[in-house]
Amino acid sequence: MQIARLTSLNMKHNKSVKLLTLATTTAAVLLLAACSASNEQPVVPPTSDTPNAPALSGTLNLGGSSAQTAAQTTWRAAFQSANSAVSVNYDPLGSGAGRTGFADGAYAMAGTDDAFQLSDIASTEFKLCATGSGIVELPVYVSPIAVAYNLPGITELKLDAASVAAIFTGRITQWNDPALLALNPNVALPELNITTVHRADKSGTTGNFTDYLTDAASEFWTAGRTESWPAELSGEAAEKTQGMRQALEAANGAIGYIDVSQVGSLGMASLLVQGTAVEPTAAAAAKALAGSGLEAGRSNIDLAYDINRVPTDNTAYPLIMVSYLVACQQYQDATTAELVKAYATHVISEAAQSAAAKDAGSVSLWEDAALQKRVADAAEAIR
Repeated sequence: MQIARLTSLNMKHNKSVKLLTLATTTAAVLLLAACSASNEQPVVPPTSDTPNAPALSGTLNLGGSSAQTAAQTTWRAAFQSANSAVSVNYDPLGSGAGRTGFADGAYAMAGTDDAFQLSDIASTEFKLCATGSGIVELPVYVSPIAVAYNLPGITELKLDAASVAAIFTGRITQWNDPALLALNPNVALPELNITTVHRADKSGTTGNFTDYLTDAASEFWTAGRTESWPAELSGEAAEKTQGMRQALEAANGAIGYIDVSQVGSLGMASLLVQGTAVEPTAAAAAKALAGSGLEAGRSNIDLAYDINRVPTDNTAYPLIMVSYLVACQQYQDATTAELVKAYATHVISEAAQSAAAKDAGSVSLWEDAALQKRVADAAEAIR
């Protein structure tokens, strides 16, 4: 009996020792873990804003649309501020020069107010693109084109498509022409010669302007849609958007077409839509975009617009441009692809689009959720 009792006591003692040892060991492990955690930084997924993220570096050369100048200045400044080792250059040489420069490999991306024609895509070898790569066309800048004029003291002017066509084809040559007086009965239009100003270079703005006249005033405009001003039509020629503005400012009685961001102190005509005068505002341009659609026959990364120039909505301003950034779907060089994709992603971001809307008077893509998603998906395809 005594032996059995001692055995029972020893078993209880050994169990207590084991429990005590286990508790002590567990406490030590927890203490060490706590000490280790206090000396470590929290794990944060790397992003471009964190010190451990792979830093972008290099030079990105773009060129093309002079209408994009104000927006590109805003976009580049913000992107370079966030990526100090990257230089982004933009040459506003005109849409035609931008597309040519992109195809030839001078520019990693092109800015253009006219998308590439499908036939040109099929027949062009894009030097920076990988073999078999398609191109990505992103509508990033939507803006009204103003019919701008220089008539001191005249702050209001209404025109319709027919009168605009008649002015630029030389059928109307005086500001006090009866047709203009009928559209503006309460405006003292002067007895003054009209000087028309057009782009001298191959221009997407000219393409959009003549597209509007072709669709909305075909009775008076027979030259069709063209990026190069018809040689048979007279008028003063000016290089790029900045040249247009300078020529308009220099000539009393002048009239021309120019992106709204570059109008400055010039007057801007309202256009009659279904009998209602519509001013060239971002809101009215957004209405015109909403009433338009993508061109048929394009891929889901080639987002070229077919703009409705004769809207039934009398709050829509039909003389708009949809301006694009064009990139390779796949680049030969991985570093170029990384820079291009990063910059394109920045340009279509809500912050960048809002900044351009503020600085350049454009329409933010984020006003149309479906369009914004299509553009984001297309940009994601860049490799």
